[in-house]
Amino acid sequence: MSRPDPKAKNRLRRIVLDASEETIGPRSLSMLCILAVFVPSFFMTGAAKALFLPLSLAVGFAMIASYLLSSTLVPILSIWWHRDPRSSRNPSPAVSEGQRSRSAVSWLFLPSLATRHLLVPVYLAGSLFAISLIVPFLGTEIFPQIDAGQLQLRLRAPTATRLETTEQIAQRVLTIIGEEAPIATSMGLVGVHAPNYPVNLIHQWNSGPEEATLQIQLKEGSPPIAALREKLRARFVAEFPNVLFSFEPADIVSRVMALGSPTPIEVAVSGKDFAVSRAHAEMLRLKLNELKDLRDVQFSQTLDYPSVDVNIDRERAGLLGVKMSDATRSLVAATASSRFTVPNYYADPKTGQSMSLQVQVPQSLMKGLEDLRNLPISAADGAAVPLRNIAKISEGNVIGQYDRYNMSRTVSIIANLHDQPLGSIAKQVEKVIADHPAPVGVNVALRGQVPPMKELQSGLQTGLLIAIVTIFLLLVANFQSLRLALIVLTTLPAALLGVVLALKLTGTTVNIQSFMGAIMAVGVAVANAILLVTFAHRAQLSGMTKRDAALDSATTRLRPILMTSLAMIAGMIPMALAKSQTSPLAIATIGGLALATVATLLVLPAVYALLASKTAKVASLEPTDD
Repeated sequence: MSRPDPKAKNRLRRIVLDASEETIGPRSLSMLCILAVFVPSFFMTGAAKALFLPLSLAVGFAMIASYLLSSTLVPILSIWWHRDPRSSRNPSPAVSEGQRSRSAVSWLFLPSLATRHLLVPVYLAGSLFAISLIVPFLGTEIFPQIDAGQLQLRLRAPTATRLETTEQIAQRVLTIIGEEAPIATSMGLVGVHAPNYPVNLIHQWNSGPEEATLQIQLKEGSPPIAALREKLRARFVAEFPNVLFSFEPADIVSRVMALGSPTPIEVAVSGKDFAVSRAHAEMLRLKLNELKDLRDVQFSQTLDYPSVDVNIDRERAGLLGVKMSDATRSLVAATASSRFTVPNYYADPKTGQSMSLQVQVPQSLMKGLEDLRNLPISAADGAAVPLRNIAKISEGNVIGQYDRYNMSRTVSIIANLHDQPLGSIAKQVEKVIADHPAPVGVNVALRGQVPPMKELQSGLQTGLLIAIVTIFLLLVANFQSLRLALIVLTTLPAALLGVVLALKLTGTTVNIQSFMGAIMAVGVAVANAILLVTFAHRAQLSGMTKRDAALDSATTRLRPILMTSLAMIAGMIPMALAKSQTSPLAIATIGGLALATVATLLVLPAVYALLASKTAKVASLEPTDD
């Protein structure tokens, strides 16, 4: 058995060491530039930071680990597993396989180099013009809308509707939904929680007995949610013309990003004079109802809730021996529960469990005003005096619910989206608000998912700009040349154009996921450009002209650039085809990286041959370096 040749082993070690030393500069700079893309996430605020920072940390640590392994483990494995290239059957050093492959593909780059004076200006101007042309037609939102087969429906019957009637309406609505799509699971809450229910009302809010909330999970194979909602709205209007319906966000992400609003769009009108605020809100509601892309436009509060006015004649009550405290205590027990006025708890001495003790007249005994008029009130002598003997009882209307924001009473208009992304509809709503100025002392604010969307966009745009500036400073520090730094950045227009083209062709919106994909595409595109420009500059230092250096760099770096880009694109394809919430990230990355790779290989050599200095200089500041 033959033993390995020590000289061949040493030659292989020298080759691996030379390769590591040759690429450590571009690899280090590429890693720093990719990290620089994600550094601005640490300075973001609000939802942008909460959503983007985990991805930044994951990619950043992965890049650092990859760099360390490529500098330590990969060279060792190369020595262990590779054989000495001189031991092959074709040991001729004149023409190696790599040289033959480079000669075979050099024709790809000759046309772009020959037409560089025309190609480079057309590329830069055309890319920027196309980006400015496409971007206004891209929809914007926070997260991509995903059909999870879930529905959350809130219905509001006419005020003064009894709980039993509201329950019948809710059951009929559930039947209609089941006729249009198969239901897997459904939950519903009709009216408000009973006073003896231990959970606070805030966990599931209904404003009164005329309101109900339904949560529904559909079975596999159900119709698309958007089309199903439209069909259900048509049937509900036909069968329940006096009932208001609103399809609220069913997934947890949309609920959280609405910041407490029941729908994606909420217009809050507030001021010192509630009557003036209500009048202006009514006018805005009518105008918003005319927008074809809004659905379920309505007030979130009940503004005409029926009330019972009880005016007690104090003099007559005093003559009959009835105290005001006794009368109010009896009224509370008859119309609600003593739980809300006199909290009373009893601790079981055996189990230690706390129990709420409350007094309430059964609702079945209070069916109308006549029952209330006959309500017995305790007198001083122990006799019972009917309420009709000491009070006048009449019907009226009051505001069913007062919402306050910064201590100002607010009237809120809520609405759902239809057939358009959040950003497009938000612009229409803002135009309606701007075209109808509020009276003096009245403030109109657009809430829901619009403020967090604008905050996210602002944070991500600022982060992308900071990342580009940081990359530029790193490139200038590395190359000691503004020209070479600008040459590397000429791949960015292609990357951004690829992102917007991919989003437009697939009908994808600009959201947090697609923005992440754009930033990742920019980072990898810059890394590839650094690799090519570094080797072109090195070739020019060896005595080549800048045109020949660009051609040599393009041919020698073709394989690693293609391997890097194709590997990332291949990894993103399953995510893009999954049609999940992360699909826009993959689509943006694939589009940006694909076009940036083409520009890096075909356009960047022409840019280098056109803009680089005729005489290359060493970037080192060491006095002993020539």
